[in-house]
Amino acid sequence: MGGYIIRRLLQTVAVLLILTVVSFMLLHLTPGDPAAAMLGTDATMEQIKALQKELWLDRPVVVQYVHWLSNVVRGDLGISIMYRDPMFEIFAARLPITLYLSTIALIVSAFFGIGAGIVCAVRRGGVLDQAVSVLANLGMAVPVFWLGILGIYVFGFRLGWLPIQGWVAPSSGFVESLKHTVMPVILMSVPGISVLARQTRSSMLEVVHQDYIRTAFSKGLGERVVIMRHGLKNALIPVVTLMGLQVRILVGGSVLVETVFNIPGMGRLMVAGAFNKDFLVVQGSVLLIGSVVCLANLLVDISYGWLDPKFKYE
Repeated sequence: MGGYIIRRLLQTVAVLLILTVVSFMLLHLTPGDPAAAMLGTDATMEQIKALQKELWLDRPVVVQYVHWLSNVVRGDLGISIMYRDPMFEIFAARLPITLYLSTIALIVSAFFGIGAGIVCAVRRGGVLDQAVSVLANLGMAVPVFWLGILGIYVFGFRLGWLPIQGWVAPSSGFVESLKHTVMPVILMSVPGISVLARQTRSSMLEVVHQDYIRTAFSKGLGERVVIMRHGLKNALIPVVTLMGLQVRILVGGSVLVETVFNIPGMGRLMVAGAFNKDFLVVQGSVLLIGSVVCLANLLVDISYGWLDPKFKYE
């Protein structure tokens, strides 16, 4: 397994290098001058050229990329063009907000999604199975921003139960923070619950018809013991894979949710960086998200051996 992990780490490095090249080139090939956008319409040509020289924008693209990548290797992500602050300080201010909301959303998605999938598989064809299936389809089809606007109208304007925008840290007031957290977490959880419920149901339906499940029932074991101890573990491999793909929201956040509720997280940061041609913000964010996703995929692959003893690392 050690050799497998080393090979996967080398693959991760290669993937991240390709990711940096793609994100770097896409931003630098888009129309517009970051220096001119930063200084505004009143800037003179001399001021623009001076800022271009400071940001290395007057060099060839290859030289700019090598310069940025060498700084990243040394731990320097640069200084944001928009905020004129070091990227580490910007990430340190916004990443905890995204991590807080996304972690809760991921836990809620896993709990309700896997639970609903198990119930649907065990009670296949029943009223509960049909109801959950319909709700799961709706959860995947309905746009998140529409649900956000609907939630703001109903719970914010009509009922006045929850705030409609902004963010309050738990350290500044737990109750007020909870009110600001409810709607964003629900919206971030809905797609995950829907996908996990359907995938868990499908996987469980394949498992419950296996011979070892029938053998467990024939031994007199209760339904809960058979399903949770023998069935669920073997059905979790595709579910864990989906959860690994969802880990990107832990650092990338939900752009739509953060925009609708005016939350200063990583999602809004990347959108603002793209609109303002702040390539350092976008490149740093993409690199951070890519690193976490690659690490999550590695952990998911390693977990296969624990979930399925027959799995062999090659």
